[in-house]
Amino acid sequence: MADAPQISTLGDLEASGYRPRSVKDEVRANLITKIQAGDDVFPGILGFDRTVLPQVQNALLGKHDFILLGLRGQAKSRIVRMLPDLMDEWVPEVEGSEIHDDPLAPVSKYARDLVAQKGKDTPIAWLHRSKRYGEKLATPDTSIADLIGDIDPIKAATRKLTYADEEVIHFGIIPRTHRGIFAINELPDLQPRIQVGLLNIMEEQDIQVRGFNVRIPIDVLMVFTANPEDYTNRGSIITPLKDRIDSQILTHYPRELGIGVEITRQEAWSDRDGGVTVSVPHIFREIVEQVAFEARASEYVDQKSGVSARLTRAALEDLISAAERRALVHGETETTVRASDLAALEPAVTGKVELVYEGEQEGAQGVARALVGKAVATIVKKYLPDPTAKGSGDDGGRAAYRDVLGWFSKGNTVDMDTDLGFAEYATHLDRVEGLATLIDTHTVPESPADKASMMELALEMLHQHSMLGKDVADDGASYADMMGSVLSGLGSFGPDDEDDLEDDDYGQFN
Repeated sequence: MADAPQISTLGDLEASGYRPRSVKDEVRANLITKIQAGDDVFPGILGFDRTVLPQVQNALLGKHDFILLGLRGQAKSRIVRMLPDLMDEWVPEVEGSEIHDDPLAPVSKYARDLVAQKGKDTPIAWLHRSKRYGEKLATPDTSIADLIGDIDPIKAATRKLTYADEEVIHFGIIPRTHRGIFAINELPDLQPRIQVGLLNIMEEQDIQVRGFNVRIPIDVLMVFTANPEDYTNRGSIITPLKDRIDSQILTHYPRELGIGVEITRQEAWSDRDGGVTVSVPHIFREIVEQVAFEARASEYVDQKSGVSARLTRAALEDLISAAERRALVHGETETTVRASDLAALEPAVTGKVELVYEGEQEGAQGVARALVGKAVATIVKKYLPDPTAKGSGDDGGRAAYRDVLGWFSKGNTVDMDTDLGFAEYATHLDRVEGLATLIDTHTVPESPADKASMMELALEMLHQHSMLGKDVADDGASYADMMGSVLSGLGSFGPDDEDDLEDDDYGQFN
C-alpha cells in the first residue's frame, strides 16, 4: 500500500489541481485503465470469463447499480468484495467528518460549517479505499435507522442541541459509506418497508432522515446479491426497487468439470503442516468435482436450493484429512489418497444438499453414498475401459475385465480396511489376477501408490456397474463376486444342515 499524500489543508488541496468526481466516475475510469492495460480485473474468479464478468464490467462502465442473482456458492459476495480495488487508493476528506465529506464538495452540516469557518486552513485527512466499502447482510430485523439514520437524543443532550439542529442526526451505514461502494447481501430478506427507504438513494442519490426537511446528497455505488426468489420464499424485491437497479446479472455454477476442479484446488486447504505429505491424484480431484455435478442433476436433491461450491471444497479437505489421519496412525510421512478414502466425502455432502421428499426417504447418507458412487462410475471410465460398452477383443467392454472378474468368480474376496498400511494395502490388491496388468495397460501411474489407488478405483467402478459385490462396514469394505455376495446375504444351507431339517421344517418354505 502506497503512503497517503502529504497534503493537509484545503488550500494545498486546491493548489494541487484536485477535482471532485463521483465514485461511479472513479470506478469507470480505473476500470478502463485496467482493461486497456490487459490486467485481470477480477483475479481468482474462474468460469465467468465469458458470462458474468463481462456483464459486471458493462454495468460498471455504464455507471450502473447492479444485482448479482444466483444460487448459493456462486462467488457473488467474492465478486462484490473485489470492487473496492477499482477505486482510487487514496481520496481526501474533511478531517473529522462522519460521512467522509469531499473537501471541495462538503454535504454534511459539520463539514460545511468547518469549511466556512476555516476556509483554506480546513484540515484534510486521507481515506484509503479499503475504508470506502460497506456491506450489510439483509435480515428481517434491519431497520431504516441502521441503513439511513435517525435522530440521536444522546448527542442532542450531550451537546445541548435542539432536535431542529441537523447535527443531531446519527447517520446509518449507507451515508457513512458516502463516496464509496455499499453492498446488501440477500436483498429479498430485507422487509418491503425498508426496501422503500432505498428508493431515493437509487434514483435521486439523496437521503432523508425523519424530522428534517433537509435532503443530503449521497454519492454511493449500490450493489446487491440475492438468491432466486422462488428459492428463498422469505421475501421478494419490491417492484420499484427492481426498476431502479440498472443491471441484473445472473451467476451460475461451473459448466465444465475442469473449471470446477481448478476452483476447488484454489479454495481447498490442501497444503498442510502436520508432517504428512498427501498426494491427490488428479482423478480424485475429478471425482470430487463430479459429486457436485451429480448432485446438481439428482432427482433426490432440491435443485432450487442449489449445490454450493463449498461442497467440493469441504469434500476435498475431508478426503485429504482421511489420508492424512491414516498416515499419522502408521507413522508415515507420505501417503496417497485411495478409493476407500472416498467414504470420508459423505459428511461434506450430507450437510450441503437439500433433499426433496424422495431423498429424505432414501436418507441423507444413502443419497451421499449414491452420489459418490455415480461420480466414480463416471470419472474412472475416462481412464479405464467402460465395462458396459460393447468392445472388441480384450481391450474393450467387459472383456477387458475378464481376468479380474474371473478371479472373483472363484470365490476370492478383497478386504479393504480404511486404515491399512501401504504394504498390506498393495498386497491385497496384487492378489487380484489381471488387475495390475489392466492398470499398466491403460494408465501410466506416477508411483506405486498411484497404481494401487487406481487398482482399487477399478474395483469400485466394477461394483458401481453391478459387476462386483461390495459389503460396507464401519472399518472398510469387502469386494466379492456379485452372485456370491448376493447368496451370502441370503444365507446358505450346508449338507449337514439339510440332514438336520425334518419334513415339517421344509413345509414352512412351501
